[in-house]
Amino acid sequence: MDWVNRRKKFRKVLQGKKCVYPGSVYDALSARIAEDLGFEVGMFAGSTGSLSVLGAPDLIVLTLSEFAQQALRINRAGELPLMVDADHGYGNALNVKRTVEELETAGVAALTIEDTVLPRPHGPSGKPTLISIDEGIGKMKAALAGRQDKTLVVAGRTSAFKTTSVKDGVARIKAYEKAGVDAIFLASVTTKAQVEAARDAVKLPLLLGGGGTGEIYDKKWLDAVGVRVCLTGHQPIRAAVQGLYNTLKALRDGVAPKDLTGLASGDLMNKVTRLDNYKKWTKDYLGGEIGGE
Repeated sequence: MDWVNRRKKFRKVLQGKKCVYPGSVYDALSARIAEDLGFEVGMFAGSTGSLSVLGAPDLIVLTLSEFAQQALRINRAGELPLMVDADHGYGNALNVKRTVEELETAGVAALTIEDTVLPRPHGPSGKPTLISIDEGIGKMKAALAGRQDKTLVVAGRTSAFKTTSVKDGVARIKAYEKAGVDAIFLASVTTKAQVEAARDAVKLPLLLGGGGTGEIYDKKWLDAVGVRVCLTGHQPIRAAVQGLYNTLKALRDGVAPKDLTGLASGDLMNKVTRLDNYKKWTKDYLGGEIGGE
């Protein structure tokens, strides 16, 4: 498939003057719904990947192959530009290069590589730690070397503004900008002062995690400081889990199927499964109608 057009759309977001809030997606249907509702960008995170593929928490037990396969399923479902959280690149700088190659092939429009020590190392402390700046630079350079389609966006990601200090965070994003990344992703920032320090340090577009609450949730301010994508969390998959739980529990408790509530209508199911397309293809290529009617 040709993935270039959606990557160009994502780059237009970065080059624009407005901040967009991406739709959190995790499979083909959620991506189609986000696209139908008009979201400019979709976001597929490592956490939602672990949940949707493994039913596991976000502890980096999902493999690159599993993540890339799910990203491909999402991308095949429509034209929504997809940004993905590629975590630490699944290893060292050489693994990062391979990660970019696989995710580019899977059709993503943008990916982030972070400088957190992942997965959690052995030892009593569960607090996050960061790799050295030099190792982070090596990962960013390897990511760019792995990219074949130059329209693919590679963003350098750091949580240093919370994990270590603003000073360390500024040093890191300056180094990643110099390495050649297309954007900077700030994870776990909680204050406007942190974002403004990053804005003063680099010229690249900013992507933001954790911007769904508190003082950062200010659209006009985000526009003004050059934040072009601001994540607001992954509520859709939590809503889906609750809906599944409620429906299965009701059935288990003896509620008749006809009395269930909160179900998608037939029209909505037909829309998200693109039933009209399949009806046409069935007529054109099988010479009949779906179900033999």
